[in-house]
Amino acid sequence: MGLSVRMARAADHAVLPEIERSADGVFASVGIVFPAGPAVIEEVGERARVWVAGEPPVGFAAVVEMDGHPHLEQIAVRADRTGQGIGGLLLARVIEETRGTLTLITFRDVPWNAPWYARFGFEVMPEPEWGPRLREHWAAEIEAGLHALGPRVVMCREGTPAGRRTD
Repeated sequence: MGLSVRMARAADHAVLPEIERSADGVFASVGIVFPAGPAVIEEVGERARVWVAGEPPVGFAAVVEMDGHPHLEQIAVRADRTGQGIGGLLLARVIEETRGTLTLITFRDVPWNAPWYARFGFEVMPEPEWGPRLREHWAAEIEAGLHALGPRVVMCREGTPAGRRTD
């Protein structure tokens, strides 16, 4: 494939919302159309650590701190580049660099969401294990109408980059 993954530079940030909107368009194929508004990458802004794939970027992963550990807020690949392993490259880098507990919220039934994350060692996280910020984030998603688009789940991955459990 020949794509490298690196930390985003200031100049990269201008193209990230366009990548996210392109990636969001792919969801129409499963009946999901996101409400109008700012891109997630615009909302997290400076709070996120962002990795990009490609030169110029064709995909990105954004991680924020939540309840004392990393939370994958967004991973997006331009629609014309999906199915080429770019998302997997980005996720592998995030797993490698964040280590330990990593959470995310995703659509339960969309093939490139929860089932895809499960292949990387993510498991559904029971609600009693959620921290206060994760609960707030979940509630904000409901209020924004995201959960009306399809069932959502919180997922968690614990362990080393190779996927071995640490407990």
